[in-house]
Parts: sequence; C-alpha cells; structure tokens
Amino acid sequence: MQIIDSVILGIIEGFTEFLPISSTGHLIVASEFLGLKQDSMNKAYEVIIQFAAILAVILNYPDKFSIKKIELWKKLILAFIPIGAIGFLFSHQIKAMFSIEIVATMFIIGGIVFLIVEKFYDEKKSHITDVEQVSYKQALYIGIAQIFALIPGTSRAGSTIIGAMLVGLNRKASAEFSFLLAFPVMCATTGYDILKHYKDFTDANLMILAIGFVVAFIVAFLTIKLFLKFLQNFTFVAFGIYRIIFGVILLLIFT
Repeated sequence: MQIIDSVILGIIEGFTEFLPISSTGHLIVASEFLGLKQDSMNKAYEVIIQFAAILAVILNYPDKFSIKKIELWKKLILAFIPIGAIGFLFSHQIKAMFSIEIVATMFIIGGIVFLIVEKFYDEKKSHITDVEQVSYKQALYIGIAQIFALIPGTSRAGSTIIGAMLVGLNRKASAEFSFLLAFPVMCATTGYDILKHYKDFTDANLMILAIGFVVAFIVAFLTIKLFLKFLQNFTFVAFGIYRIIFGVILLLIFT
C-alpha cells in the first residue's frame, strides 16, 4: 500500500461509513481497482480507519457519551446484540460471501428498498425526533434490521436507517441513531480485529497508517455533519438511485 492508496481508502471509508451506501462495498471495489491484496499491512490499515470513524462519532456527539445518558446506551446495546450474536456465530459464512457480484446485487436491492420505503414514508406524520425517545422495543427492531448489514454491500447505516424509519423515527433521528449504534458495533469489530491481527501492526508502515487515520477521521467527522444538514431538506431517494446505478455498473464491469 502506497500513501496515495491510504489517502483514497481513507476518504472512501470516512465518506461512506455513515451514509447508507455501504463502506465495506466501496472499500472492496476500491481495493480491486487499486490492486491491493489482503496482506498484513491492509488488515492493520482497516483496523486504523475503523477506529478513526469511531472517534468521529464521539467528537460529533460528546454529550451522548456521558453517564447521564445510560438509558440511551442501554437501548443502543440492546440494538447491538442481534448483529453481535449473528456476526460472531456465522463469521466464517459471512466472510465467504465477500464478492463483487454479491456486493453489486445488494447495492441494487438496497437501493430499491430505499425507494419503496420513501414512496410510502410520510415525514408529516408524528415521528420520534429525538434518539432518546426511542423505546426498547423500537431499539430491538432496529437492531434486528441491522442484521442484514452482515451481507456485503447492504450497508450497516442503510439497514439501521430503514429499520428506524419503519418503527417511527423521522429521517434525522434515524440517521443519528444509526451513528450512535455504529459505536458499539465498530468497537466490537475493531476490538476483535486488533486481537486477531495485532501481529500485523509490527510489519505495518506507521506513516501510511497515520495518514489513513487522519484522512478517515476528518472526512467521517465532516460527513456526519453534512449528512444531517442534507436531511433537513432532502430524502433518501438520491441514495437509493445511486445504489442502483452503482450496483448495475459493478455488474457490467466485473461480470
């Protein structure tokens, strides 16, 4: 991995991690184009940019990371349990699904789902506007919806946002719940990757890791803020259309 590769992948991770367009899918495709193999350097790099995304959530919502918000975090942990359990039990089967064809297909399916949900979604109806108003039942349903994110190309953010909208959250609250739910999910993923690949850091180029971390953090931090402003005036239709177009392009190029 070269410095330019680190910058490109850092931008992609930071920009796509919290948008409903699948960061994993984009990183897989980008790695294919850049000709990067899954060696020790790239594994260490993935851990670092995931940590950068976690830090971006904390600094965007410092008030939520307080003992005073324990009730909110109980709900977020409850929402995390389904994907945590399924991901742990079927980790090998999930990794076996990583392919361009599956990623492309799930991009298209996810895009269609977004268009269907937006077709029938009425923002004018009474919706939850604050993540702290989410009930335990709603949190569990959102967590169940998040399980679909285990399929490459589906998007963790997309799954949770769709789940949140379907159980009564408005678009902004759905996105914010997704951001905060990313914290336990990514902490678990990053922690597991560190334990599994800690030896890879001994062979890693620290300069490339540092550049990737900084780039991913800055882009992720700004993306969260801009995404919320976007939702003040627009729907998720654009993301649905983008997913379908991107998926079709992938199928045409790689199949």
